[in-house]
Amino acid sequence: MTELALIAASAHRDELADFEQLLRRYERQVLVTSLRLLGNLEDAQDASQEVFVRFYRHFRRLKEQDDCAGWLYRVTVNVCRDVRRKRPRPETASGDEAIPDRAPDALAQLQQSERQRMLAIVLGGLPEKERAAIVLRDLEGLPTREVAAILGSSEATVRSQVSQGRQRIRAAMEKLFGRRK
Repeated sequence: MTELALIAASAHRDELADFEQLLRRYERQVLVTSLRLLGNLEDAQDASQEVFVRFYRHFRRLKEQDDCAGWLYRVTVNVCRDVRRKRPRPETASGDEAIPDRAPDALAQLQQSERQRMLAIVLGGLPEKERAAIVLRDLEGLPTREVAAILGSSEATVRSQVSQGRQRIRAAMEKLFGRRK
Protein backbone atom coordinates (compact mmCIF):
# COMPACT_ATOMS: atom_id res chain seq x y z
CA MET A 1 0.00 0.00 0.00
CA THR A 2 1.26 3.48 -0.82
CA GLU A 3 1.51 6.21 1.79
CA LEU A 4 -1.51 7.97 0.33
CA ALA A 5 -3.51 4.74 0.46
CA LEU A 6 -2.52 4.18 4.09
CA ILE A 7 -3.59 7.71 4.98
CA ALA A 8 -6.85 7.32 3.07
CA ALA A 9 -7.55 4.08 4.95
CA SER A 10 -6.88 5.62 8.35
CA ALA A 11 -9.76 6.01 10.79
CA HIS A 12 -9.53 9.80 10.85
CA ARG A 13 -10.22 11.54 7.56
CA ASP A 14 -9.00 14.99 8.47
CA GLU A 15 -7.43 16.05 5.16
CA LEU A 16 -5.49 18.91 6.69
CA ALA A 17 -3.95 16.61 9.28
CA ASP A 18 -3.14 14.09 6.52
CA PHE A 19 -1.48 16.82 4.45
CA GLU A 20 0.49 18.11 7.45
CA GLN A 21 1.69 14.59 8.21
CA LEU A 22 3.09 14.21 4.71
CA LEU A 23 4.49 17.75 4.74
CA ARG A 24 6.44 17.03 7.92
CA ARG A 25 7.69 13.76 6.49
CA TYR A 26 8.94 15.25 3.21
CA GLU A 27 9.77 18.90 3.91
CA ARG A 28 13.47 18.23 4.57
CA GLN A 29 13.80 15.98 1.51
CA VAL A 30 12.23 18.64 -0.72
CA LEU A 31 14.38 21.44 0.74
CA VAL A 32 17.64 19.48 0.45
CA THR A 33 16.87 18.42 -3.11
CA SER A 34 15.96 22.01 -4.02
CA LEU A 35 19.17 23.29 -2.43
CA ARG A 36 21.24 20.77 -4.36
CA LEU A 37 19.52 21.68 -7.62
CA LEU A 38 19.61 25.45 -7.10
CA GLY A 39 22.73 25.96 -4.98
CA ASN A 40 21.11 28.85 -3.12
CA LEU A 41 19.23 28.56 0.17
CA GLU A 42 16.83 31.45 -0.49
CA ASP A 43 15.81 30.04 -3.88
CA ALA A 44 15.59 26.52 -2.40
CA GLN A 45 13.22 27.74 0.32
CA ASP A 46 11.06 29.51 -2.27
CA ALA A 47 11.02 26.39 -4.44
CA SER A 48 10.13 24.16 -1.48
CA GLN A 49 7.25 26.41 -0.58
CA GLU A 50 5.97 26.28 -4.16
CA VAL A 51 6.28 22.46 -4.20
CA PHE A 52 4.08 22.16 -1.12
CA VAL A 53 1.57 24.71 -2.44
CA ARG A 54 1.22 22.51 -5.54
CA PHE A 55 1.07 19.40 -3.39
CA TYR A 56 -1.74 20.92 -1.34
CA ARG A 57 -3.66 21.93 -4.48
CA HIS A 58 -3.39 18.41 -5.91
CA PHE A 59 -3.69 16.49 -2.65
CA ARG A 60 -7.31 15.45 -3.24
CA ARG A 61 -6.66 14.42 -6.83
CA LEU A 62 -3.70 12.16 -6.12
CA LYS A 63 -4.77 8.58 -6.58
CA GLU A 64 -4.02 5.78 -4.15
CA GLN A 65 -1.50 4.23 -6.52
CA ASP A 66 0.50 7.45 -6.79
CA ASP A 67 3.91 7.38 -5.21
CA CYS A 68 4.08 10.41 -2.93
CA ALA A 69 7.88 10.65 -2.84
CA GLY A 70 8.17 10.21 -6.60
CA TRP A 71 5.49 12.86 -7.23
CA LEU A 72 7.28 15.28 -4.90
CA TYR A 73 10.64 14.67 -6.59
CA ARG A 74 9.09 15.29 -10.03
CA VAL A 75 7.44 18.51 -8.87
CA THR A 76 10.62 19.62 -7.06
CA VAL A 77 12.74 19.15 -10.20
CA ASN A 78 10.16 21.05 -12.29
CA VAL A 79 9.80 23.91 -9.80
CA CYS A 80 13.59 24.23 -9.54
CA ARG A 81 13.81 24.44 -13.34
CA ASP A 82 11.23 27.24 -13.25
CA VAL A 83 13.11 29.10 -10.50
CA ARG A 84 16.41 28.86 -12.40
CA ARG A 85 14.77 30.23 -15.54
CA LYS A 86 13.09 33.11 -13.73
CA ARG A 87 16.01 34.14 -11.51
CA PRO A 88 19.33 33.27 -13.05
CA ARG A 89 21.99 33.85 -10.40
CA PRO A 90 25.56 32.80 -10.00
CA GLU A 91 25.70 29.58 -8.05
CA THR A 92 26.92 29.82 -4.48
CA ALA A 93 27.80 27.29 -1.85
CA SER A 94 24.97 26.05 0.33
CA GLY A 95 26.26 27.71 3.47
CA ASP A 96 29.17 29.35 5.16
CA GLU A 97 31.43 26.78 6.72
CA ALA A 98 33.19 28.05 9.80
CA ILE A 99 36.96 27.89 9.76
CA PRO A 100 37.97 25.63 12.61
CA ASP A 101 40.40 27.16 15.05
CA ARG A 102 42.96 25.41 17.20
CA ALA A 103 41.98 21.99 15.85
CA PRO A 104 44.95 19.70 15.23
CA ASP A 105 43.66 18.90 11.76
CA ALA A 106 42.38 22.40 10.96
CA LEU A 107 44.11 22.39 7.58
CA ALA A 108 42.52 19.06 6.59
CA GLN A 109 39.09 20.30 7.70
CA LEU A 110 39.56 23.55 5.80
CA GLN A 111 40.60 21.65 2.66
CA GLN A 112 37.57 19.34 2.94
CA SER A 113 35.29 22.33 3.45
CA GLU A 114 36.78 24.02 0.38
CA ARG A 115 36.33 20.83 -1.69
CA GLN A 116 32.66 20.68 -0.66
CA ARG A 117 32.15 24.33 -1.53
CA MET A 118 33.79 23.91 -4.91
CA LEU A 119 31.80 20.74 -5.58
CA ALA A 120 28.59 22.69 -4.95
CA ILE A 121 29.74 25.33 -7.44
CA VAL A 122 30.74 22.72 -10.04
CA LEU A 123 27.42 20.90 -9.57
CA GLY A 124 25.59 24.18 -10.12
CA GLY A 125 27.44 24.65 -13.39
CA LEU A 126 26.34 21.34 -14.89
CA PRO A 127 23.67 21.31 -17.58
CA GLU A 128 20.23 21.16 -15.98
CA LYS A 129 19.41 17.56 -16.92
CA GLU A 130 22.79 16.22 -15.80
CA ARG A 131 22.54 18.13 -12.51
CA ALA A 132 19.05 16.72 -11.83
CA ALA A 133 20.19 13.18 -12.67
CA ILE A 134 23.30 13.47 -10.45
CA VAL A 135 21.36 14.98 -7.54
CA LEU A 136 18.60 12.37 -7.64
CA ARG A 137 20.84 9.36 -8.36
CA ASP A 138 24.08 10.07 -6.52
CA LEU A 139 23.10 12.51 -3.77
CA GLU A 140 19.53 11.39 -3.02
CA GLY A 141 20.43 7.73 -3.68
CA LEU A 142 17.41 6.92 -5.82
CA PRO A 143 17.56 3.92 -8.15
CA THR A 144 18.08 4.67 -11.85
CA ARG A 145 14.58 3.38 -12.67
CA GLU A 146 13.00 5.86 -10.27
CA VAL A 147 15.15 8.75 -11.49
CA ALA A 148 14.09 7.96 -15.06
CA ALA A 149 10.42 8.04 -14.04
CA ILE A 150 10.85 11.33 -12.19
CA LEU A 151 12.69 12.99 -15.08
CA GLY A 152 10.45 11.45 -17.75
CA SER A 153 13.32 9.78 -19.59
CA SER A 154 14.71 6.32 -20.14
CA GLU A 155 17.05 4.51 -17.77
CA ALA A 156 19.74 4.58 -20.47
CA THR A 157 19.42 8.35 -20.73
CA VAL A 158 19.73 8.73 -16.95
CA ARG A 159 22.81 6.48 -16.89
CA SER A 160 24.32 8.59 -19.68
CA GLN A 161 23.51 11.88 -17.92
CA VAL A 162 24.96 10.61 -14.63
CA SER A 163 28.11 9.37 -16.39
CA GLN A 164 28.61 12.64 -18.28
CA GLY A 165 27.91 14.65 -15.14
CA ARG A 166 30.41 12.64 -13.13
CA GLN A 167 33.05 13.14 -15.85
CA ARG A 168 32.44 16.90 -15.87
CA ILE A 169 32.62 17.06 -12.07
CA ARG A 170 35.80 14.98 -11.99
CA ALA A 171 37.44 17.14 -14.67
CA ALA A 172 36.48 20.38 -12.93
CA MET A 173 37.64 19.14 -9.53
CA GLU A 174 40.95 17.91 -10.99
CA LYS A 175 41.44 21.29 -12.61
CA LEU A 176 40.80 23.03 -9.29
CA PHE A 177 42.63 20.67 -6.95
CA GLY A 178 44.98 18.69 -9.17
CA ARG A 179 44.86 15.00 -9.92
CA ARG A 180 44.37 12.78 -6.84
CA LYS A 181 46.78 9.89 -6.40
